[in-house]
Amino acid sequence: MRLNLKNPIIFFDIESTGLNVATDRIVEISMVKVMPDGSTEVKTRRINPTIHISEESTRIHGIHDEDVKDCPTFNQIAKSLAKWMEGCDIAGYNSNKFDIPVLYEEFLRAGVDFDFRKRKLVDVQNIFHKMEQRTLSAAYKFYCHKDLNNAHSAEADTMATYEILQAQLDKYQDTLQNDITFLSDFSSKTKFADYAGRIIYNDQDVPVFNFGKHKGKPVEEVLKKEPSYYSWMMNGDFTLDTKKVLTEIKIKSSSR
Repeated sequence: MRLNLKNPIIFFDIESTGLNVATDRIVEISMVKVMPDGSTEVKTRRINPTIHISEESTRIHGIHDEDVKDCPTFNQIAKSLAKWMEGCDIAGYNSNKFDIPVLYEEFLRAGVDFDFRKRKLVDVQNIFHKMEQRTLSAAYKFYCHKDLNNAHSAEADTMATYEILQAQLDKYQDTLQNDITFLSDFSSKTKFADYAGRIIYNDQDVPVFNFGKHKGKPVEEVLKKEPSYYSWMMNGDFTLDTKKVLTEIKIKSSSR
């Protein structure tokens, strides 16, 4: 089923140096921009992460340090990439949990505050898990009746994700609406305040911690009772986005 779009939507996938959202970097990114008229534009490029690519990651995506040493860094492409993505909604496979947080960290390091929170985010994996409970390769086989060749190639995974969402709309016409706002809400799990999921919104839409000794407690309440917790987090191994959200909550609380 062709997507019913009000805005262009970008399907994307990244390959990285590892799985730590706060410290690992992108080594390859592929994006397909789908326009409301159904036309597409694909961009794929490798990136010099400026840090070592872990052996475990290389075994998955096949990219070595030597392969990207002469490629541009993310800092060099950040502004042009953000401009190309401007005005687009975003979709991916497991993207809300990993790809978007990693990409946002890269933008923040480069001094480009591309605000994903103003975009609709569709996570095709979450739709798949709610409906069938599978992996990407299995999803491609199940929905598209094809084998996913070159799995863990960013471009192959990106194009497969785009095809899967179209097939999901065909298969679940009684459940899914061909509307990006609906798909964004449907494919979301917990409502995160930060992309790493360290701070989430509870049933009353209040930001609460989602880890550690203060899990489930309102952030404002913790910061008032234990001000040192803010300093501990700001000096800790948390993402730049988590620290940014924490600071915004602290400032808002202090102004009341």
